[in-house]
Amino acid sequence: MQKLTRSDLYSLEQYAEKRAEFRAQVMAHKKNRRVPIGNHATLYFEDRLTMQYQIQEMLRVERIFEPAGIEEELAAYNPLIPDGDNWKATFMIEYSDVAERQAALAKLVEIENQVWIEIADTDRIYAIADEDLDRTTSDKTSAVHFLRFQLNAEQIAAVKANAEIGVGIDHVNYKFENKPVADNIREALAADIL
Repeated sequence: MQKLTRSDLYSLEQYAEKRAEFRAQVMAHKKNRRVPIGNHATLYFEDRLTMQYQIQEMLRVERIFEPAGIEEELAAYNPLIPDGDNWKATFMIEYSDVAERQAALAKLVEIENQVWIEIADTDRIYAIADEDLDRTTSDKTSAVHFLRFQLNAEQIAAVKANAEIGVGIDHVNYKFENKPVADNIREALAADIL
């Protein structure tokens, strides 16, 4: 998948005019890229459009218009765009109650390394987590992680043949799976594979 460049982005003025329409388009798109795993964990599979939206929002909020600042945002978010032989996802641990979330994060150390994808009957693909920055300490994990799932040739062929896809977590304190994911999710993920 092609990475974003400055020429792919709207200026702040253009984005102000297009924001409502663009946001509606992206929110509809994201519905096909969200996979819950149990009640408190969710994978949000990223792609070029979701990252464009993220960058546009950061530029808007931070009022960034200088070329160097725009390039910094591109450098931060382009790595989250899949490369054609992998999937990239934002993994979120979600508890609405702050105290409950803090207690859960202490019990879920290393959960980001126990998230998996399974394509048909091929080997499970365990996430490569937080390649940019370690987000876990010995006391707790973070509520947000960035994951990469690297596919081999057999798994790519299975995806292209419309094989079922499942996701799950094998952590000792959080074991859930979502198998198979809905067809709309499978189709969105298949579109990310070249």
